Amino acid sequence: MSTSSLSEAPEGRGERSQDEKVFRVSQLNRAVRGVLEERWGNVWVEGELSDVTKAASGHVYFTLNDEEEPAQLRVVMFKNDARRSKAKLEDGARVKLQGQLSLFTPRGSYQLIARLAVPFGLGELHAQFERVRKRLEADGLLAPERKRPLPKLPRVLGVVTSSSGAALHDIIRVAQSRCPLRIVVSPCLVQGNDAPVSIVAALEAIQLLPELDVVIVGRGGGAAEDLIAFNDERVARAIAACRVPTVSAVGHEVDISIADLIADIRAATPSNAAEIVVPDRRALLAELHAAERAIERAAEVRLGRDRLRLERLAQHLGDPRTALSAVRARIEALRTRLLQSFTARVKRERASLHARAERLARLDPRLLLAEKRALLVRLHTQVASVGRPLLMARRGQLAEAAARLDALSPLGILARGYAIAMHEPTGKALLRASDAAAGDILQVRLHQGALRARVEPK
Repeated sequence: MSTSSLSEAPEGRGERSQDEKVFRVSQLNRAVRGVLEERWGNVWVEGELSDVTKAASGHVYFTLNDEEEPAQLRVVMFKNDARRSKAKLEDGARVKLQGQLSLFTPRGSYQLIARLAVPFGLGELHAQFERVRKRLEADGLLAPERKRPLPKLPRVLGVVTSSSGAALHDIIRVAQSRCPLRIVVSPCLVQGNDAPVSIVAALEAIQLLPELDVVIVGRGGGAAEDLIAFNDERVARAIAACRVPTVSAVGHEVDISIADLIADIRAATPSNAAEIVVPDRRALLAELHAAERAIERAAEVRLGRDRLRLERLAQHLGDPRTALSAVRARIEALRTRLLQSFTARVKRERASLHARAERLARLDPRLLLAEKRALLVRLHTQVASVGRPLLMARRGQLAEAAARLDALSPLGILARGYAIAMHEPTGKALLRASDAAAGDILQVRLHQGALRARVEPK
């Protein structure tokens, strides 16, 4: 801007001299616009288009980017000129523009009013985008089948973005308004040459959190050059390798990045990403209530069906009390029969035992010995009355008889270690082993006392 040009502007209010003039902003902007339009009224410029926006009026607004150095130029192409354009006005297009430099006075923004646009080949930014996309596609990382669904009820949300950007605040605000959950931020650079390495490191760091459920990667809107970090192949592969589902939220809805293509879900904006990831608690409550009502209705239907089935079965079964009474009567009859049978058997066993006891008493050796002793006394008396000769003869006979009696006495046999086995069921002495069966009860008479034994099988 030349000094002479500024001096032609209207004088400011209250100045005392030419050197002390003070301009209003609008006056200064109009002066600069006049200089630009006069000096650069017809100029050609080339570059790559980004941030192309077509207004409802038909005018087209976009940014022209220098492909060798970081430089941008805001451009507007009015409706009629845009209609006659020979170049496609879209992001990534390389064009040559002919127009007039000007200044938008209300904002003081420098811009080019383009009147003509012709193609100038494919832009480097777009070409780089395509090269990365094709490599990723060849590796199968863009295949739809590898996309993972988001968790329905995430507990921990990871956010990889700038800690000072508006995107983080938008995500936190929307997430907290929808449903409470834990938000963990892994800060990184989102713009500049070091941004790709920073994004990759932040992604790797957030995955060290064991309870992580889902990750949002992104930043707010900006020019194409501002979003270039999210077209980096390293960032794309880091997103693809993330162990949990990822959501890409880069720029505005019209911006498409490599990160958008590689992530499991693409969100139009960071706020939209939060809406996609975090469920609305009101919708969840409504869904829960609907499920409760459905369960109640299903339970009512099931109960009604089971009740009807039970009634039909009850008709076939009849009154269970009648069947129960019959069972009780049968049990009582069986109990009576069992008691009678047991009582009769006890009587029989008792009578049999008594009979055996009587037989055993009659065979008691002590009774036999007593009888023999009585006979001996009588014989001794007879001997004494008849005389000594006869007594002596009888004594000899008596001794001989006593010897024979003693030899025949069971007690004598028992004293020598023998025993008498009495068969309880029959009450008789056992003479042969075959007369007793396994399980029979025996009374074993010893020299002193008796034993009760059971016959065991061989």
